[in-house]
Amino acid sequence: MKVYLDATKLSEKENFIQISGSKSESNRLLILQALFPNLKIQNLSNSDDSKVLRQALGNSSGIIDIGHAGTAMRFLTAYYATLENADVILTGSLRMKERPIKVLVDALKDLGADIEYLENPGFPPLKIRGRTLQKNLVSISAQISSQYITALMLIASKIHDGLKINLDGEVSSLPYIEMTLTILQQLGISAEFNNNQIYVPCIKNIQDSTRTVESDWSSASYFYSIVALSDTLKINLGNFKPNSLQGDSKLASIYQLLGVKTEYDSCNNTIMLSKSKGEISNFLKLDLMDTPDLAQTIAVTCFGLGITCRLTGLHTLKIKETDRLLALKTELEKLGAGVLIDADSLHLEAASEVHQNVDIETYEDHRMAMAFAPLALKFPILINDPNVVSKSYPSFWTDLEKLGFSTIFK
Repeated sequence: MKVYLDATKLSEKENFIQISGSKSESNRLLILQALFPNLKIQNLSNSDDSKVLRQALGNSSGIIDIGHAGTAMRFLTAYYATLENADVILTGSLRMKERPIKVLVDALKDLGADIEYLENPGFPPLKIRGRTLQKNLVSISAQISSQYITALMLIASKIHDGLKINLDGEVSSLPYIEMTLTILQQLGISAEFNNNQIYVPCIKNIQDSTRTVESDWSSASYFYSIVALSDTLKINLGNFKPNSLQGDSKLASIYQLLGVKTEYDSCNNTIMLSKSKGEISNFLKLDLMDTPDLAQTIAVTCFGLGITCRLTGLHTLKIKETDRLLALKTELEKLGAGVLIDADSLHLEAASEVHQNVDIETYEDHRMAMAFAPLALKFPILINDPNVVSKSYPSFWTDLEKLGFSTIFK
């Protein structure tokens, strides 16, 4: 299936969009709810990833297929390793079987977990037999994926004497670790993070608690891009806070550099995006180590605005749903951009001539589809495999239609 998008004649009016709960917050809370059933969650993410995780948590034996859900793979590996008498095979899509998990498995084995690889060493599928873990100290590389660290933090309170996690090297995606830390603390688990060591104490129960998940800032990025590429469009987004737990809330300051103004309405928990006055620089340089999921959206926005950008801190993008750096380079070059990538960065040269009438491949990656969609404001665009957006944002195309985008599925 393909979707043909055209927003070149979009009516510039004020709009309201309600994005569902943060996938990152929801998935953390779902693991904690499985450990502490008296935790209640409101405004859960409607993403495929969160649905898959929720369904999997109802099983403690048999084969569990999580498809493309990388977060679920990592969080469930830790969860089942500590769930006494669990006996599961954790598997996923072909791409999931290519995504490394050795760093997390090694850390769990150091703690006494019973995990074995069923196909290629270091990669899913995994055979996991749950048991009570007794050791309370582990070291793990902090430079690959913060989700490995978060997976350990989430189950740490159920380990005898709690858990100390020593982080080796510079921490990638630090805001995601801080999000986990804050959620634990808000539930009454006195977790600490000092000098590259995280400590989570053992706790049997938490007080009855209800958590309302804030809307997803990563999903908001596509509307920031739409406003940046429009002339005078205004978009109101519901259920966002100025002091968010989500690292991707840095969108507000990043997109100010791209001509988007963010105004908070604390009474209604909304933000309004509008065009800011003043000229935009023709060169943007950003370190996205803390917010790598924004890289695709920012790169495409810069292309649409005709400006050059250099984005660094992107070393984790190679182990996502696809090699996102290579995918960005391939698709942006099809449109006429000059793109250079290495293991950590992307450099985009503004196109002297934009090539239209090309199909954008998504590589089974939801963020590729959504990052390129705003270009329909500049010229009609065709995106392959549009249903891939359900991984994080199932109503994405419907919400674009609310803005006035023309969508034709064929």
